[in-house]
Amino acid sequence: MKNCTAFLLLMLPLLMLGQIAPGVYRASETMENGKRNYQLLVTESYIVHTVYNSNPAQFISTIGGYYTVDQDSLKVTLEFNSDFEKNGEREFRANFGFQNGQLLFNENASLPYTRQPEVAQPLDGLWLFATRGPDTGQERRGDSAPRKTLKFLAEGHFQWIAYNVETMAFSGTGGGRYAADEGTYTEVIEFFSRDDSRVGAELSFEFERKDADWHHKGKNSKGEPMYEIWSLR
Repeated sequence: MKNCTAFLLLMLPLLMLGQIAPGVYRASETMENGKRNYQLLVTESYIVHTVYNSNPAQFISTIGGYYTVDQDSLKVTLEFNSDFEKNGEREFRANFGFQNGQLLFNENASLPYTRQPEVAQPLDGLWLFATRGPDTGQERRGDSAPRKTLKFLAEGHFQWIAYNVETMAFSGTGGGRYAADEGTYTEVIEFFSRDDSRVGAELSFEFERKDADWHHKGKNSKGEPMYEIWSLR
């Protein structure tokens, strides 16, 4: 139960009468060296689950995709799986239960998931990278393209994932806390699969909502200028 797929089961108590409560859920446990964190991001139809260590920082794994529920059974069609080369999994199935309102797998009370406070912000939602800005009519990368970069924003938490839905190639992920207010978007990195040393960095950007587009300008994690346009999925 130390891999990401196993711990996705811990969110199953949320599923009641074929529905799941959207939000952010987190759990943690003390390791011999540091702390292991488990994060679950949920919408009405999409789930992302990530495992990472802190002190010292280390990314472990992430999986996610669209899900359906049939009574007490959950099926997730995985769009990405960071361990795909190891386990070849494109689908996840499990039964579920709950106890005292906490998320448990097989009543494993030693690792309960807690729902995080609701902190709604103007960029909450699922976003797909569309193109580099400025938007001057250049070709966009649509949802039909197999190569995607997804950004999941919810309740002050963010995560981006780069992947290919056809080959299941996983290119990277990062996430942490975020705030968006009065045109300023700020991220604090809590995990980053490509470079653990970036954990703790705080990055600020300019943002603007234009209908279903999010214009995102500033400097990336390497300090290079960037202008991205994301489309609401």
